[in-house]
Amino acid sequence: MKNILSYFLLFCITICNAQNSPSFEELLKDVSSIEGKQEYLKSPFVTAGRRTYMVGFQDGSFPEIGWHIKGEMGGVWNHPIKLFDGFAAEIISEKDTIRLDKADSFTNYPIASKQNYKFPEKEIEVERWQFIPDENQGFVFQYIIHNYSKKAKKLHFNLKGFSDLRPTWLGERTNMNDGPDKANFNTKTNYVVFRDSLNPWFATMGSDQKPRAYKEISSAYGGKGTGFLLDFEIEIPANQSEKINFFGSGSYKSVAEASENYRDIRKNLIQEILSKKEKYQGLAARSKLTIPDKKIQQLFEWLKYNSEWLVQEVPEIGTGITAGIPDYPWWFGVDSEYALKGYMAVGQEEAVNKTIRLLDSVSMAVNGNGRIIHEMSTNGAVFNKGNINETPQFASLIWEIYKWNGDKHFLQKYFPTIKKGLEWLLQENDKNGNLFPDGFGMMEIHGLDSEMIDVAAYTQRAFADAAKIAAELEQDSLKTEYSQLAETLRKKINSQFWSEEFNSYADFIGTDEQALKLIDDAIVRADTLNKPWSVKELRQIKKYIQENPSSEPRPFVLHHNWVVNTPMEMKIADSAKAIKALKTAEIYTNPFGVFVTGIDRDESSENGDGSFKGSKSFSYTGAVMTLPTGVQAVAENNYGHPDKALEYLKKMSRSFSYAFPGSMYEVSPDYGMITQAWTIYSFAIPIIQQFFGIQPMASEKTISIRPQMPLEWENASLENVKVAGNSVSVIYSKENGQLSLKIVQTQPDWKLKIILPKGYYEVKGNLISEEKNKNMTFQMSGKEIEIKEKL
Repeated sequence: MKNILSYFLLFCITICNAQNSPSFEELLKDVSSIEGKQEYLKSPFVTAGRRTYMVGFQDGSFPEIGWHIKGEMGGVWNHPIKLFDGFAAEIISEKDTIRLDKADSFTNYPIASKQNYKFPEKEIEVERWQFIPDENQGFVFQYIIHNYSKKAKKLHFNLKGFSDLRPTWLGERTNMNDGPDKANFNTKTNYVVFRDSLNPWFATMGSDQKPRAYKEISSAYGGKGTGFLLDFEIEIPANQSEKINFFGSGSYKSVAEASENYRDIRKNLIQEILSKKEKYQGLAARSKLTIPDKKIQQLFEWLKYNSEWLVQEVPEIGTGITAGIPDYPWWFGVDSEYALKGYMAVGQEEAVNKTIRLLDSVSMAVNGNGRIIHEMSTNGAVFNKGNINETPQFASLIWEIYKWNGDKHFLQKYFPTIKKGLEWLLQENDKNGNLFPDGFGMMEIHGLDSEMIDVAAYTQRAFADAAKIAAELEQDSLKTEYSQLAETLRKKINSQFWSEEFNSYADFIGTDEQALKLIDDAIVRADTLNKPWSVKELRQIKKYIQENPSSEPRPFVLHHNWVVNTPMEMKIADSAKAIKALKTAEIYTNPFGVFVTGIDRDESSENGDGSFKGSKSFSYTGAVMTLPTGVQAVAENNYGHPDKALEYLKKMSRSFSYAFPGSMYEVSPDYGMITQAWTIYSFAIPIIQQFFGIQPMASEKTISIRPQMPLEWENASLENVKVAGNSVSVIYSKENGQLSLKIVQTQPDWKLKIILPKGYYEVKGNLISEEKNKNMTFQMSGKEIEIKEKL
């Protein structure tokens, strides 16, 4: 029915002129939205498509923001180039100039956003909407001007566009040299064409109304851009409204392509809105969560939108999820390796496949030995050829995705990279032959490049998962070799990385010399941040090392970095050690989540009401992030603590819409990237694969379901979880201690393996077998089954 209405609306629109066509508000009236906070109007928002995205401030201004390219990460981007630094609009009413750069409110939608401006003394209100199409290299502003007076108003409306046709980060490595911009107004087409004087880079700006005047102006920004002003005359009858649309486009190839993009977005605007709206409704419907906690339910829905915002396409290079906006709008190995597991669980398979293809092809082109890159700009320049952890994490990612898609061709395609990578890992990075590769892992702290706990944990998991891949591909000798290495590593991690004194796994294994240097650096950091307990602890460790020297490398707990929890995340920690380590980890948290570096914690961490106080230059010192917190939730679930896992999800949820409505910042609650890809891992894995217990093995047409639900979630459902060609929904309830489970799938021939606590159950559906051991296991098939506990 919705599709019929959409097409009917589209048909009506095509025979109407622009003034009679529906406004953005009418088109989006049934779309969810979140209004921002007044105190964060002077902070960023993003409205995104796959080819183009826009970053400005919620108050409607476009300040110079960002540090990766200083002051250049805002505006409109069409990677690998930037199009515009920003825009400025003003209304001239009775010789008074009203600037539209201090909005009274900001509202975010999954596919658009809106500023509201109120001028009661002029009896005028203005809405500014912005929309980015999904694939077109263009964007749209819509201004709706409301005249609340009892007489008609004759206004001048000016829009100023400030181009900055410049290359993305590392442009100099690919001979992208910025030149001064020029602009001219095309009187035949009624739009401005901006061009870079040294390159075939173009941008356009125009309206659905003809301007009464126009002129080139100086740019209000740094750089080599230019500006252009379009002046319109608008008459608004008493108590009525008028709207004016502005269109822009870009191309890093030719003026012909930029012009084609402009014509396309003008002609197909309504169709673009409706198709994108339908796409996002599809995102919401897949892995649809319904739970008593409505904040986490809303957050989960919007994380699926956030995930799509971060997909970036550059046809000459590829398509993939980017790490974060505004300063990391390019491709990363490790960010993808976490995030894509979550993307797959919420059904965003296309982005998963394209990102893996991109990472694999570039990594093999640049490294050729299975090493997975860390960071690549959208112009193809690779900044970091790969930290050590990224290569084993790629192996585990491939196995995890295979469990969902069941595609053996997928395994066959990427297993050569995995085999080369594991060989490179131990042959090139394990000089002492103890199976612990040396080098940087997740913690990019100077000096932390010896034998790191996260590298060890992810290496162990990689060999375990690679053994499973080898088994699927009937490579028995490799299966045996990898399995043995995985088991050896598991034992070594539990014996050699464990510190009984700290009840924690060590940050690293290294020499006394390495440790003493790191301690001195850490003391300076802790002292500068006024963390006396850290200084005291570090000095005690230093004294112990000096009084009890070792000629051999040994484990050290210095920073209490979050990565010490990866053995529990990977479920390779011995249970007794895991329980102790999980308890220790609770110390290094605040109300928003887990500290990246534990020595940054202090008493003020108990108060989570305020914003994050970062340093003057961009830094993660003192940061609490969603990824470490999500890892902790996964770890707690692995050892049977769903209520504790939910506590960590609630901590993270305090950051949702804290500053940017509908999103969660990279650093909690309001610092760094305004939306971050790997946050989907931190929620999708604990909720889908652990609370609801959905564990697919698509190649066998089997889905295991073992609910491990928090006590608070007495009624919970997860609908339309995509597993290869199947879709499964789980409806869970537990009222008065009585568990009830309903499972619906679209492919009745698939097997459902339901694992529940030992007890007595009434089963409805096609029961294949029943097994009673430590748990009750029911093998079933059919479209719909029900299991109810008998008390």
